[in-house]
Amino acid sequence: MDVAPQLPEGFRFGTVTSAYQVEGAVAVDGRGPSIWDTFARRPGTILDGSDAGTACDSYHRYPEDIALLQRLGVTGHRFSFAWPRFQPDGRGPLNPKAVDHYDRYLDALLEAGISPMATLYYNDLPQALEDDGGWFNRATIDAFATYAGLVGERFADRVSSWVPIQEPNTAAFLGYGLGTWAPGRELIFGAVPAMHHMLVAHGRAAIALRAAGVTVIGCANSHKPMWPGSEDPADVGATKLFDALWNGLVLETMLLGRYPVDLQPLAEEVMVDGDLATIRQPLDFYGVNFSHPRRVSATPEDSEAEMPFEFPPLLGYPVTDAGWPVVPASLREWLILTRARFRAALPPFVITENGASYDVAPGADGVVHDHARIDYLAGHLEAVADACRRGVDVRGYYVGHLLDGWEWEQGYRQRYGLVHVDRATGTRTPKRSFEWYAGVIAAQEQPQAPTTLA
Repeated sequence: MDVAPQLPEGFRFGTVTSAYQVEGAVAVDGRGPSIWDTFARRPGTILDGSDAGTACDSYHRYPEDIALLQRLGVTGHRFSFAWPRFQPDGRGPLNPKAVDHYDRYLDALLEAGISPMATLYYNDLPQALEDDGGWFNRATIDAFATYAGLVGERFADRVSSWVPIQEPNTAAFLGYGLGTWAPGRELIFGAVPAMHHMLVAHGRAAIALRAAGVTVIGCANSHKPMWPGSEDPADVGATKLFDALWNGLVLETMLLGRYPVDLQPLAEEVMVDGDLATIRQPLDFYGVNFSHPRRVSATPEDSEAEMPFEFPPLLGYPVTDAGWPVVPASLREWLILTRARFRAALPPFVITENGASYDVAPGADGVVHDHARIDYLAGHLEAVADACRRGVDVRGYYVGHLLDGWEWEQGYRQRYGLVHVDRATGTRTPKRSFEWYAGVIAAQEQPQAPTTLA
């Protein structure tokens, strides 16, 4: 796309990293083990057999990464605090070495003119809490709220925007439902109680953060348009069910304080009075992590599968290296339909993560010619601009990710970064998509973005 889309005045352009995917240094300065450290040691769980012990070594090389952010011209960056660094066992006082590290990190971001958005939980539950039941144990809610309050008190003066929990739907359904993510439990619909506790923890953390002086709090939930595989009533019904599970569980609880009517029984065994009110804390922005639409069909009646739906490929579209269909218009569709559905209950949107995997190495000229990533990002950013022109209030767009990091169960097999990271040396090489995004930001005819998204 040669012409950069024009976004509203004050629109924030940012990038994303998460502690576990980029920091490395998993046994440095008192950090305790997380569920992903344990999961990665289990044979066969990580597709390339790797772990995140080194990742991008951003724990030590963060000044280099912040210099790249400054060169890129972003006005915001979403990162995550590592809970196991602050509290190796998930409880107790904050580890002074972790406090010192993130003090330096935040000061460097602010000195570079970049507004931090902090995520408190990005999949890295301290293993000690998992040993006590993890997200099935209500005590984990209390531990998380305490952690949120301590971190909020320490950093509220420098972090402008906060996200308590990254993608509770992804963490619950992949980690506790299918077992493809840490901690690797395969409970199918039995994952809903764990997700309920994550949602309550989100609300409790929001309360603790506001008590600590935080003024801007949002979410970062994974959302996908769900398209039936056919007009067959069985496929339509399966699509509605999966849409309620993936999209409705977080949207309706956070915005309306209720569960989708057909799904509430799945959470009732762990729900106590006041939980739904706690989950429905006021949000200053609604964060959307978006990748692609999902096609859904009913499982054949003679199938022995445990789930009542399956996901046939969405044909007729290009795909990323992760196999995702590239359908930028589906983001515009989702934003418009969700705004129409929730209206006054919905705060402004922020696209808190959008990106795609393409494994392109530096060429003979030393340049990473990742034109497919440029097309992907350009199409989705134009979809955001079009939604804005149609009256949807979107305040920001964060590319996921800044760096090629460790990608969960995929290990190092997928590359999502604007910056290529050499696995052997850690050398950072900005890709053509990096230069394209810098050009998009520079082309916006607007003053410097404000310091908050609210």
